[in-house]
Amino acid sequence: MRALLILLVSFGVVAAAHAADAPAGRIVKVLPLLVDLRGRTALSPSLFDRDAYQAVLREQATNVSAVRFDVLWKAAKAPQETIKITVELRGIGTNSIPTLHTMETNVVPGTFRKWTAIPLAGDDYRRLGRVIAWRVTLWGGQQRLGAENSFLW
Repeated sequence: MRALLILLVSFGVVAAAHAADAPAGRIVKVLPLLVDLRGRTALSPSLFDRDAYQAVLREQATNVSAVRFDVLWKAAKAPQETIKITVELRGIGTNSIPTLHTMETNVVPGTFRKWTAIPLAGDDYRRLGRVIAWRVTLWGGQQRLGAENSFLW
């Protein structure tokens, strides 16, 4: 009985040591927000007003100048590991032609969760057209730490 207990404890220690070596992180939340011609996503700080204004911008596409992805993420500090967020977008461009666009940004991990804004504006936004689906991934070096995607991805 004692030998079994020692064996189980040693397996637990080995498993914990391997888990500590791997970088840990996750995507907590993704908010895709349309940006109007004046650079606003809402007319007031109210969440209700933000959602209502986003509905107006979806209906009036000529008043939209960009799309911004606000990403809430968390990652543990890992020595010599580059942490990056990748946003992949699928859209419908001119003449109903499907388009793809990828954006990446390097981030610095910390103790707490962080918000990172990743905008798509200008000619890139016009080429992409209307965003149909998106996927946001968090990478630690070559290892995928977390992901969130839209329903249609």
